[in-house]
Amino acid sequence: MRDAEAFAATVEVSKLRGDYIAPKLGRVTVADLATVWMGRQVHTKPSWQTRQESIWRVHVEPKWGAHAVASITRPEVRDWIAQMDRAPSTIADVHGVLVAILDTAVEERRIPANPARGIKLPRRTPTEHDYLTHAQVAALAAESKHPEIVMLLAYSGLRWGEMAALRPRDIDLDRGRIRVNRSASKVNSRSVIGTPKTWERRTVAIPLEVAAGLRDMVAAAANDDALVWQRGDGTPIRPPTSTHWFGGAVQRASIADETFPAGLTAHELRHTAASLMIASGAHVKTVQRQLGHKSAVMTLDLYGHPFPDDLDDVATRMSEGLRAAKNTASPTAGAAQSPKLTTVCGQDVGTDPEQGAA
Repeated sequence: MRDAEAFAATVEVSKLRGDYIAPKLGRVTVADLATVWMGRQVHTKPSWQTRQESIWRVHVEPKWGAHAVASITRPEVRDWIAQMDRAPSTIADVHGVLVAILDTAVEERRIPANPARGIKLPRRTPTEHDYLTHAQVAALAAESKHPEIVMLLAYSGLRWGEMAALRPRDIDLDRGRIRVNRSASKVNSRSVIGTPKTWERRTVAIPLEVAAGLRDMVAAAANDDALVWQRGDGTPIRPPTSTHWFGGAVQRASIADETFPAGLTAHELRHTAASLMIASGAHVKTVQRQLGHKSAVMTLDLYGHPFPDDLDDVATRMSEGLRAAKNTASPTAGAAQSPKLTTVCGQDVGTDPEQGAA
């Protein structure tokens, strides 16, 4: 009776504070809340929405679907994460889906706190990317069915989906400018055109030589609203697969040049563009806007690596500065060691550094 009265007192205090949660509200299952949560994902991109639904079905539902939300404990979630044999990025996505569903339970006042939040996840290891030199970009373009696509991606930093959604109206060939207003993505087996990845429309600069290579494709488009590149059914061209023309071009280029990265992907042409821009001395904010990143920090973290030639240039420039400083300082040093002159009665008289005025 004493324990019951004490518990009743804590319930009354919780009610007065406004943080009381009825136990029956926490009996709803994760699967029931997942249906509610997924129904609210109307403002996410279709490709990401499909990805989240797949994660729920494959990873989260088998483990947590039948659990009441109030029964889930932090140690259980921690053990589940620890036993997951997936890449760190995949684990983060899977964990994020469970966190989002349980956040819904918190918002609906079914549980006081989210037991999945704050769980330590495996650290993501930086991915090594391949970067092409100017000569390697030209070699790859020469081996490609669509050299204009290779040159555009390598010198603009466009994502494949942004390139695939381009229309003649988006391209100003005379000024070397491209307006990125749309992006194509693959959702299951169909292509969908929507907004760019970060929802940010931007203008991208391209070299006039690259613009010249696009003239024939732009001129061949049916009208200003037609796709510059398209499949036979009129849909956007899809990202490279194992049998894609891009892979064949990479293979031929790597055979001709043993230093050419044989595993190069189309997305690494975007990395190439970023690195070439940075190496050319472009301001990081300019590179950020060109790539459509949310922050300059992200740009530097991803692409701020130095090329070997850059390190040599740094050493050379610092050597030049050092030599210039020495040359500037040497006359002063020599003057400090020469005999001083003292003027006495209008006459210059030598001064002995040891004995003072003569």
